[in-house]
Amino acid sequence: MTLKTAHAAALALILATTALAGPVRAAGASDTEQERAARWQEIAKSIFGDRIIEKTDSLVKIDAPARALDAALVPITLTMPQGDQIKAVSLVIDDNPAPYAARFEFGPAADPAELKLRVRVNNYTDMHAVVETQDGKLYEAKQFVKASGGCSAPMGMSDEEAMKGMGDMRMKFAETQPGKPVEATLMIRHPNFSGMQMNQVTRDYTPARYIDKLTVSASDRKVFTMTGDISIASNPVINFAFKPDGKPLQVAASDNAGGSWQHSFTPPSPTN
Repeated sequence: MTLKTAHAAALALILATTALAGPVRAAGASDTEQERAARWQEIAKSIFGDRIIEKTDSLVKIDAPARALDAALVPITLTMPQGDQIKAVSLVIDDNPAPYAARFEFGPAADPAELKLRVRVNNYTDMHAVVETQDGKLYEAKQFVKASGGCSAPMGMSDEEAMKGMGDMRMKFAETQPGKPVEATLMIRHPNFSGMQMNQVTRDYTPARYIDKLTVSASDRKVFTMTGDISIASNPVINFAFKPDGKPLQVAASDNAGGSWQHSFTPPSPTN
């Protein structure tokens, strides 16, 4: 199942249910481990079909706060120590309305050892990171996170204000050393409306508008392509690493409403 297909089906149910009865389901604080495991099996089958997913404590790890300070801005770190074996990683937030949060597919210019992003969390939930190795096998790690209301949390400003400068980008680079990967932080101005947020003036739900594809490349060498959905936090911030070749990084982003933006960034020269 693609992210768009999963999102469309889930969002139709969300809005219909929310309008009638408030939150889609209560926070999962009282769910048993068995109930959460059963839900994960359903989600995994809908995304990955009948492919076998093995558990791992070495190929990928999730670092997330046990209790989030802000459910709309939950920091996530995916660590993949054996990055050269990793083809892609998918982040699934089990109890979010659209659980399939994002998939990152890495290219030859990537160093997938560590990836950071911020997400929305709607209920107490397990999170799963599923990596696909270069030989096509799947491995998963999980972490339980306590947070609620992140997908419907208002942005604290009007929709018009939230959309100002949409598509603007910035990138920060860490200090570079010859022959070493370069760490970068990409920041994109975009509200990533979830479709569950109520306009505080009109009392109508703001239509979903979110970045659904993001590609970072160095000339013809891809760093990564991200396919995203409503669980990515507003004004996305993504920390990643890449193998520099002296050429600028090209960033191309698009959203589900047809918006598209491009920007180029020049990394600093390596320091001795």
